[in-house]
Amino acid sequence: MSFKNPHVLWSLLIIPLLLYYGYKKKKSGTIDTSFLAFFPVKNTFRIALFYISKIILVLSLGFLLLALARPQKGYLEDKFITEGIDIVLALDISSSMKAEDFKPNRLGAANNVAKEFIRGRKTDKIGLVVFSRKAITQSPLTIDYGILYNFINSIEIGMIPDGTAIGNAIAEASKRLVGGQGKSKVLILLTDGINNSGEIDPYTAARAAAALNIKIYTIGVGSMGKAPYPVDDPAFGQRYVSIPVQIDEEMLLQISSITNGRYFRATDTKKLEEIYAEIDTLEKSKIEIKQFIKVRERFLFPLFIGTILFCFYLIIYRIYLKVIP
Repeated sequence: MSFKNPHVLWSLLIIPLLLYYGYKKKKSGTIDTSFLAFFPVKNTFRIALFYISKIILVLSLGFLLLALARPQKGYLEDKFITEGIDIVLALDISSSMKAEDFKPNRLGAANNVAKEFIRGRKTDKIGLVVFSRKAITQSPLTIDYGILYNFINSIEIGMIPDGTAIGNAIAEASKRLVGGQGKSKVLILLTDGINNSGEIDPYTAARAAAALNIKIYTIGVGSMGKAPYPVDDPAFGQRYVSIPVQIDEEMLLQISSITNGRYFRATDTKKLEEIYAEIDTLEKSKIEIKQFIKVRERFLFPLFIGTILFCFYLIIYRIYLKVIP
């Protein structure tokens, strides 16, 4: 509860002064008694009613002053105006993503970190593109992150013929971002290989993305040197071989540079987590909060009580007692 005119409340100090004035005036014309000195010794109904009318008048004044102070009951309402970001995650699902220099493997680590990244967003639309020899949209831009988690969990190596079509991935992701309504458009492309498939040149795709105001962050995943890779041996079951880590870092760096993005190299899961965390800080949605104060007037109740009491005073003092000023 608040008051529109709180300074009026100081006027309530008049009430005890009026009571004290009435008490002193009465005391000067009556005999002191041990009973309430506000009333004369020999009470009659009319005399008592006379003083009751004075009390009613003072109470009426108090309620009317309270109404004049404009009591209000209000609350704050926040209106969030978001300037969201459209983000597409492009994940390489070629067979080399089975390498276990990340835990449980490169794809598993990429999926887990991507889900943590999504969990940290609140108002952004996020889509998912997967690629190997071809690129397909696994999820369009959405703010339903639960569905997005399910799509990520359903990703499997081998669902697309093997290869690495980075240009196609950029083109497919750009197509999804162009259709979005976000103020900013970001592509996070993760790969562990060299472009060796697809109909679209990565540099051409990057320049087209730049023309559409799409920023590309590229991430190369893979340890330095060689990585353990599981193979199924018909005779001895699953065994591991060492495969060379081949990432075209120069190409990924140029793709990012063309679109004013950045290139990152992740050599282990912890580094990959740090990269996504850094991208998260670089691409934050702008949220504007406008506050509205909604109030309801509460002066009617004290106004009604004060008016009723004043009417009672007039009835008692002027009509019944017939006091003439």
